[in-house]
Amino acid sequence: MFLKCFPMMGEQKQERELFSYTINLEKRVRSDHPLRRVAALIDFKFVRAEVAHCYGSKGNVSVDPEVIMKMMFLLFFDDIKSERELMKVIAERLDYLWFLGYGLDDEIPDHSVLSKARARWGEEVFERLFVRTVGQCVEAGLVDGRKLHVDSSLIDADASKESVIKGAPELIAALKRAYAATESKLGEGVTTPESYEAVNDRMMSKSDPDAAMVRRGAGDSSRPRYHHHRAIDDHKGVITAVETTPGSVTENRKLLDLIEQHESNT
Repeated sequence: MFLKCFPMMGEQKQERELFSYTINLEKRVRSDHPLRRVAALIDFKFVRAEVAHCYGSKGNVSVDPEVIMKMMFLLFFDDIKSERELMKVIAERLDYLWFLGYGLDDEIPDHSVLSKARARWGEEVFERLFVRTVGQCVEAGLVDGRKLHVDSSLIDADASKESVIKGAPELIAALKRAYAATESKLGEGVTTPESYEAVNDRMMSKSDPDAAMVRRGAGDSSRPRYHHHRAIDDHKGVITAVETTPGSVTENRKLLDLIEQHESNT
């Protein structure tokens, strides 16, 4: 005769420790975590040299540019919807804290740190970082150049329909000049397909005058939008060339430009 022995039912106590001096984030992140591989293969310290000219020797101490770049990386790595959301998530995730070099009690910076850094570093810095990344992909054999895909995505501008004003073409043109919309964006003479309705000669967004008023299709209404154009190498899916334009600039207009940029970058 055998007696079955059952363990006693456990109960998780909800008492929280006010202090803990034994937590080691290095031990809390599993050995096969994807961010461990990223940290092992990429030394983000290179960004410090790229942006050194953007910082002075006096004044308040900024967040480490290496940490800022890692935060920007996490936005895309885990497809986090916003910078505000990222800062909330960082405080909750041990793997993020470990990856960024933060401790449990370290203060997480405000989301504005990222937007201020982008404005301070400028477009040229990010172009150099992009070209440098593509170059490393070429050296690693991830790009072979035998087949190239060119595509574009229509992206809503961060501007509401309520910001759009209407007027005569002459008035809108004058307003765009007053809002300092760039000549390169305004000078694009394009023929849009039937699925678009370009109304930029008589409509403009006050909050984002560079965005073009277009619609996606027959069932959609016009709103401020951009086109994100990109070239992708077929071998491993590496993006080798990018350009963002007003939404009325169609992908066929940027085909040769993207091919030339691809050749230059690779």
